[in-house]
Amino acid sequence: MLYTNYLYNLKIMNLIKSTYRTFSGIREIIEVPKSKGTKWVIYQDDKPTFFVDLYDLSIESNSMMNSLVLCARRTIEDVIKLVNERNNINLSIPKISSLLFKIKLKSEIIEIDLVALPDKWLAYSL
Repeated sequence: MLYTNYLYNLKIMNLIKSTYRTFSGIREIIEVPKSKGTKWVIYQDDKPTFFVDLYDLSIESNSMMNSLVLCARRTIEDVIKLVNERNNINLSIPKISSLLFKIKLKSEIIEIDLVALPDKWLAYSL
């Protein structure tokens, strides 16, 4: 279920909080249910803060991300890296494990408030 407050560009979402065991220890990740690779939870300083949906074009930053990822044929990780370099911020998309070893210990549905990426961080010419 998704509610949008257009005044503040705030989305209150039901996402999945999953706990995994990996070689590097226990990791908790906030995930988009049934994601098809066009929706991401973006972390800022290791905290879930932003939500990007490439096909929700009613939000300007999502339209810009659509252009930067789909039209320019870049990966979301490449675009996040460029945004970090240009704006001196620490955005990331968490990975469960870099060694592909993971065991899901538990999952729960949580309600979390996320905002769209600020337009000023993005430029079509990234």
